[in-house]
Amino acid sequence: QVQLVESGGGLVQAGGSLRLSCAPSGRTISPYTMGWFRQAPGKEREFVGLISWSVDSLKYADSVKDRFTISRDNAKNTVYLQMNSLKPEDTAVYYCAADSRGSADLRKVNYAMTYWGKGLLVTVSP
Repeated sequence: QVQLVESGGGLVQAGGSLRLSCAPSGRTISPYTMGWFRQAPGKEREFVGLISWSVDSLKYADSVKDRFTISRDNAKNTVYLQMNSLKPEDTAVYYCAADSRGSADLRKVNYAMTYWGKGLLVTVSP
């Protein structure tokens, strides 16, 4: 019922930048907490970061802190993941996710978001 569509991925060389976008297809998700996750080949899904609807809560994984920035444009109902100084280990399928719960409650369940996009491949070459 809540469908999320990621865009902006692709191939980039190490040290480069890329911006991912996530927008709903169908019902609005404007009041939702939004998150980004990724799954590298042979690895489990891992948390990247999240942003609350009012942007009063921003969280990042240590592995991307100071390199990635999450933002959102509620007028466009879109959330972004700006990725700078990309490393080969950032190569993964990136997923956008949404949840009606707040960041504190989501942290208690290890960010088990309710709604997920289909994922978008980001490849960082050496």
